[in-house]
Amino acid sequence: MTVDEARRIVNNFDESANPSEDEEFIFIEAMNYLIEEEKRPQDMMYLGGYYYELKNFDLALKYYEMAATYDYDEAYECLGYIWYYGRTGERDYKKAFECFSKMKDKGNLVATYKVADMYKNGYYVEKDYDKYVEIIEELYPLVQECDDVFDPIPEVYTRLARIRTEQGKTDEAVQLYLDAKDVLAIRIKYNAFFGNLNIMKWLVDDLYELKPFNYDNIDLFDLYYLLRFPHEIRLYDVPGDDTSFVILKSVPEGDICEVCFNDKWYHDRDDFFANAEYDGIKIKNSYGDFWKIEVMK
Repeated sequence: MTVDEARRIVNNFDESANPSEDEEFIFIEAMNYLIEEEKRPQDMMYLGGYYYELKNFDLALKYYEMAATYDYDEAYECLGYIWYYGRTGERDYKKAFECFSKMKDKGNLVATYKVADMYKNGYYVEKDYDKYVEIIEELYPLVQECDDVFDPIPEVYTRLARIRTEQGKTDEAVQLYLDAKDVLAIRIKYNAFFGNLNIMKWLVDDLYELKPFNYDNIDLFDLYYLLRFPHEIRLYDVPGDDTSFVILKSVPEGDICEVCFNDKWYHDRDDFFANAEYDGIKIKNSYGDFWKIEVMK
């Protein structure tokens, strides 16, 4: 294998919608070859991120730590997440705070709101809710200048929305949630990372605690709300054609609703968004693909 051949393998893998196990094996071999030959921390981070999305956190940690030996900034942000959430089975708030603080001092917006979270929760540092609010308020004008859906706009907006809710500023909170939802929906279409789906679920739950649900204007991620309760829903896939649709049902089972979609059953709304497919495309990547979503009365 040469470096050029390895790069071609990686590029082909990136463009594959449903890679086989053999293709995955060859991709990993190519990535490890590139890391060994070129020692680029960007490749270490790429492979670490690949394992993180698969929830293989031990291997993600290995490659993030490898990149950190080159003092690569992005590695510290990702290591902070590993230690903050205890992804490998061990929470270490001291390590998390050190990683996030290092990047906060360099102006990293993600690390900054995570430092704020640590003050809010009293993780490693003394609990200080006022400092949490202060940091999030300072972040708000900074993320408004961002124009990339992968910038932490939804993360900051949702935190500020909860602050506004506590302050009794419901209208401001609702607008922040709606703006965050728009950005996050586009992000998920291109990267349906499980963390992004969790943010969307919590956002939708919080949003409809503050405003009535609009049954006349439903988008894909409003299903997070609808699937909490028994419903029969039609998803129309051909613009203007009211005869072409697929049925989605949520059926009570204990404290949750199981979900039936396209003749397949899913344990709950999380399982549905993680694994459901329609016409060969993951449902979580289908934002904007259904021209109408209708709840059957």
